[in-house]
Amino acid sequence: MAADRYPVTQKYLMTRGQAINFPAKFFSNMNLKKNDVFGVVIDIPMPSQVLTTMVCFVNGAANLYFNNGGEYAGASTRYRNLVQAAHNLVVNANQLLPKCEKVTSYDIPTTRAQNVFLLTKNGIYKTVIKPGVIPETEPELRTFYVLYQRALGELRTCQLKDAAEKNNSYQ
Repeated sequence: MAADRYPVTQKYLMTRGQAINFPAKFFSNMNLKKNDVFGVVIDIPMPSQVLTTMVCFVNGAANLYFNNGGEYAGASTRYRNLVQAAHNLVVNANQLLPKCEKVTSYDIPTTRAQNVFLLTKNGIYKTVIKPGVIPETEPELRTFYVLYQRALGELRTCQLKDAAEKNNSYQ
């Protein structure tokens, strides 16, 4: 059972659920078509029972949520590189949409495989990425994986910059 493998807090389940069900109307100024991806939610299982969920939206917003209830949010308001990486990921996710299946349930991973949810006005679509085994016959998945790693890397860089700033302000 997923909960046995990745212990989760109520806060994590709530924020993850809100991200997956985020309404498209918040992007009404962007003229989204029915099947345009406006958000990407990726569950990233890690060692030591850590589960991270990365959320990116077409406007460049990007947040991380952790199964222990922690989060890293709001960096997009301060870091332009993050906005660009998140936006590129979401826009390019449209190429992956035909390879996804429409879903109405949003399971938490029970293995190291990563759940990818694509948010559209027409519903939520899912695919699974098994890191390290993305076949060359899946160029859309490979490109998406590279772009999502770039967004994740930008989030990590932002976290480090914020931590350094915080440390400097204490001196």
